[in-house]
Amino acid sequence: MTALRLGTRRSRLALTQSGTVADALRALGHEVETVEIVTEGDRSTAALDQIGGTGVFASALRTALREKQIDFAVHSLKDLPTAAESGLTIAAVPVREDVRDVLVARDGLTLGELPRGARVGTGSPRREAQLHALGLGLDVVPVRGNVETRLRLVESGAVDAVVLARAGLLRLGLSDAATEVLDPIQILPAAGQGALAVECRADDADLRSLLLALEDADTRACVRAERAVLRELEAGCIAPVGVLAEVVEGFDAAELSIRAFVGARDGSLELRRSLTGDLGDPEGAGIRLARLLIDDGADVVREVRPAPSHRPSESPSTAQTDTPETLQ
Repeated sequence: MTALRLGTRRSRLALTQSGTVADALRALGHEVETVEIVTEGDRSTAALDQIGGTGVFASALRTALREKQIDFAVHSLKDLPTAAESGLTIAAVPVREDVRDVLVARDGLTLGELPRGARVGTGSPRREAQLHALGLGLDVVPVRGNVETRLRLVESGAVDAVVLARAGLLRLGLSDAATEVLDPIQILPAAGQGALAVECRADDADLRSLLLALEDADTRACVRAERAVLRELEAGCIAPVGVLAEVVEGFDAAELSIRAFVGARDGSLELRRSLTGDLGDPEGAGIRLARLLIDDGADVVREVRPAPSHRPSESPSTAQTDTPETLQ
């Protein structure tokens, strides 16, 4: 039996995520070989908008796919650009992990217990905007680095707290580090947060059929709706946009409930809108929500930018970021 070559980034979180996919395929009787790929996002310590933003963690994997160095790749779905990628396809979207963000703070503090002026680290404009919009007087400072690096920023006192995706902590067995799980009413997640994308060449029909066994239809519907919001807003990774779609019970059948946030990074302006849509047309529902946001002033809100803020004394170097995106 020829082993399937699975391409992945080499961070601990990426390897853990890819490992769950590899294990699922092995349980189905397939042999899987892991191939580690270094991406531009992993090599650079600069801010995402300075190194190309959306897609910097996926491009090297996609090049390896096209050059047939690997057979398929596993991405954090929120790292994928919203535009379809020629010659490639998302063959499967497995069951999603917890979509929520968490706070990891000194002394076990919650968000409401942090004093005014507390330094909260994040690399995400989405989180920055929503933290400021809460009006708690927090000093939101930019950080880069993998999960462990960000946790060390709190341990060392470089910041008072950081905000991370709960999915990453759960996958790494570090969920106990969280001092509070943040309700989406406070901070909406990135599009696709907690979901994985299993990508292969579009012309590999046999592999596409094999990978389909990993598919979760509800997760795909939700992330398609979320990413359609971003695509219609023309929002990339530097846009402060949060969005969450969930499958809920309607009057006659299951339907999609979608919430979205668009805000100024300094918290001076914010829009929050929601709607329900047809589970069979997730992209249509996402587009309708985006157009509602645009009609209510989303373009104006997104143009507001804060003054540059200072960085914590420790400068993270290993990239593991918070990028919002969509699904072809």
